Amino acid sequence: MPPDLDKLRISRSGEERPPAASRRLRFGLILGGAAFLLLLGLYLWGPLQPAPEVATAVAARVYPAQAYALLNASGYVVAQRKAAVSSKSTGRLAYLGVEEGSRLKKGEVLATLENEDLVAARDQSAAQIKEAQAGLAQAQAELHDANLQYDRFKTLVAKDLVARQDYDTAIARRDKAVAGMAQARARINTARAGLANAQAALEYSYIRSPFDGVVLTKYAEVGEVVAPFGAAVNARAAVVTMADLNSLMVEADVAESNLDKVKLGQPCEITLDAIPDKRFPGQVHMIVPTADRSKATVLTKVKFLEPDERILPEMSAKVAFLSRPLESGERRARLAVPKAAVVTKEGRSFAFLLDGHRVKLTPLTLGPEMGDLVEVEKGLKEGDKVVLKPSASLQDGARVKVKAP
Repeated sequence: MPPDLDKLRISRSGEERPPAASRRLRFGLILGGAAFLLLLGLYLWGPLQPAPEVATAVAARVYPAQAYALLNASGYVVAQRKAAVSSKSTGRLAYLGVEEGSRLKKGEVLATLENEDLVAARDQSAAQIKEAQAGLAQAQAELHDANLQYDRFKTLVAKDLVARQDYDTAIARRDKAVAGMAQARARINTARAGLANAQAALEYSYIRSPFDGVVLTKYAEVGEVVAPFGAAVNARAAVVTMADLNSLMVEADVAESNLDKVKLGQPCEITLDAIPDKRFPGQVHMIVPTADRSKATVLTKVKFLEPDERILPEMSAKVAFLSRPLESGERRARLAVPKAAVVTKEGRSFAFLLDGHRVKLTPLTLGPEMGDLVEVEKGLKEGDKVVLKPSASLQDGARVKVKAP
């Protein structure tokens, strides 16, 4: 037997296996390559791709006046006709027929002072007129009789049938009767003047509305003493305060530096905090020709062109001074977005609507432009966010990052 045959051995485990460290290295390389390919794919086509930063705007309802506003100012509603109604005479308040909010016509009685003595004085003056009129009737009778006697004696004296002295007595009697007539007429005039004075004094006890208006404040109650200027101790100087609601205007302070943007007759739009759902057309009525040195402002009065019963004095208001009058269709709020959010593709208008962290290319139906804004008739709803100035590379469905405001 050859000696080499003694070195031959039969392997009982099959093929010879590589070392364990080599196997682990090979497996790690395979896993690392797969992970690299996965990360590369996610970076290029998946959520790991860096999202571009975009600025956004909100689709909101705006009024067209905002596009034509040259200047905005704030102020208050003020009645141009306002009065503290008081009595000309002093007296105790016997009747008060109004309260806050009462509407009165000019000349309507709102309160009455105690006036029994004035009523009696008026009745006395009326009676004196009747007495004077009776005296006039008596004087007329005296004059008639004196004229008859004068005519009789005049004829008789011409025929020397009576003494000249009797004729002179008839003349004197006639002249006295004429003077009596004049005196009776004067007494009537005096009595009438006394009646007018008594009526005026009685009228002063009735406190009337000086104009058509509304009672704002009530200062006195029945039983309290009312006196002109509150001259009496513990007396009320005014009974009520009234305002003519047809004279309401907004008084707004305009900065001196912006005064060149305001002129008489300029169209305006008025907004009241108490009535936020309506805009009121207005017009510059007056620019007060003096400035407030402490605030460097000039008072401007804006009148309402469409009065409303809901407008009340001292309401806070905002005024937009417009470059042109608004048409009837421009007074309603419209849904609008900035023109910078609109993109045009193939002759159609679109906007990139923000949907979570992605954008959606949304077709729009646009209306008229309003300065930097454009009306959206269809395609968006109020509160939607759209991308401002989207880049040409931005695609439908792309992920974006919203810039911090």
